[in-house]
Amino acid sequence: MTKNLRDQFDLRRKVAIVTGGGRGLGRAIAQGLAELGATIVITGRNAETLAETRLALAATGSTIDSFAADVAREEDVRALAAHALDRHGRIDILVNNAGVNPIYKSAEHVSLDEWRNIIDTNLTGVFLCSKAFAIPMLAAGSGAIVNITSIGGNVGLFKTAPYCAAKGGVEMMTRAMALDWAKKGIRVNCVAPGYFATDLTEGMRENDALSRRILAKTPMERFGEPNEVAGAVAYLASAAASYVTGQTILVDGGWLAG
Repeated sequence: MTKNLRDQFDLRRKVAIVTGGGRGLGRAIAQGLAELGATIVITGRNAETLAETRLALAATGSTIDSFAADVAREEDVRALAAHALDRHGRIDILVNNAGVNPIYKSAEHVSLDEWRNIIDTNLTGVFLCSKAFAIPMLAAGSGAIVNITSIGGNVGLFKTAPYCAAKGGVEMMTRAMALDWAKKGIRVNCVAPGYFATDLTEGMRENDALSRRILAKTPMERFGEPNEVAGAVAYLASAAASYVTGQTILVDGGWLAG
């Protein structure tokens, strides 16, 4: 194992998949990993958004690839894995970032379709991608999976029962997978963001009363910026975290410190 800390963060010759990589946290994560030298494959449902992000990230100097896929569809995930392996020959890092939270309702008003939509993307999608990409990682005897969860996977949040259920499920699935693969060279960890300035939180941030309530519970008294989650992901994806698995790094401005 290399001992130089700078070298441990060097991701050259590594191939990373970032789901939901076209915008928001996913785009910032993809850029951070690319700046450390990784070849990046970003995926999401909107091919146009992916193309725009791919062009923007080219400035990092790393190879940037994209593939349109819905992580909730097993056939799409299989096609993504086949594309990545055919194009790049290996998969070293998987960042399960794709997620949705389109509703803000008390649980009794949530329809079954709304529940399934959130669970399918946020929980089942993580399972499908982890399963698909673990196969080549197991064959290689190494790999790092980083699941983007949420403070909502660690504490309850108002009017987001399906989202909290999904993210809490990913937290526990992460620990179980970490145990399954610990002796086989694959590390599995979580990064749990608080409230960040992304498309996902735009409605909340534009609601003055709700925004004030969120900031009042955040010791740093501000929303996070997307690039502020990239460092935690880069650490868990790198050799610097070679003895870390089954863990969660909270990037929440201090929300859960109280």
